[in-house]
Amino acid sequence: MRIFATMTAALGWFALALQCYLTVTLSIANGKTLIAGVITFVSYFTILTNLLVAVVLSFSVWTPGTRRGAFFSRASVQTGTAANIAIVGIVYSLLLRQIWDPQGWQKLADMLLHDLIPLLYVGYWVIFVRKNSLRWKDAFWWLAYPAAYFAYTLLRGAASGWYPYPFLDPHGLGYSRVSANAVLLLAAFLLTGLLFVAIGRWMGRKEGEGSDLR
Repeated sequence: MRIFATMTAALGWFALALQCYLTVTLSIANGKTLIAGVITFVSYFTILTNLLVAVVLSFSVWTPGTRRGAFFSRASVQTGTAANIAIVGIVYSLLLRQIWDPQGWQKLADMLLHDLIPLLYVGYWVIFVRKNSLRWKDAFWWLAYPAAYFAYTLLRGAASGWYPYPFLDPHGLGYSRVSANAVLLLAAFLLTGLLFVAIGRWMGRKEGEGSDLR
């Protein structure tokens, strides 16, 4: 478990560092500042969620005896992270993959952040995370993260004129359409969260039954 988690975390940190370098380099090439490039980098839900994955794995595996390690080892935190990174991969494949064609190092970063790390972390969740403490209300608490991100994106976009995703850009779609998109996405987050809770509770019962048999 530790080897798998460490490799996934290391891959995540590498992908994040690579994407940060690419984003900042492009920002500077376009006449913007280093700080502007970093702000752009952390304005993507993909980046924030991959960062969450790397942090969760790093703390839960290597410092489980600390307060932070105990927090990131909780089934609710691990499962919420799995649900969110799964959404990253699904939304990218359905809505964004076809609208651009990354090349070179950008293609590698794109594949790692949107495809490989989501698959690896969900696999880690399925195999290694104990899930018998999950509750249905956890899925509703997890909505706070994407809801806060949507609010931040719209507020920052109103001030700067830049939006990281086309489906959240009111300049082209209007605020009513963007609001509808946000509601649909939050519904998708909720349904995905509930699905992860359902699977986790089912797997937790199976694990308990297995323990009883032994």
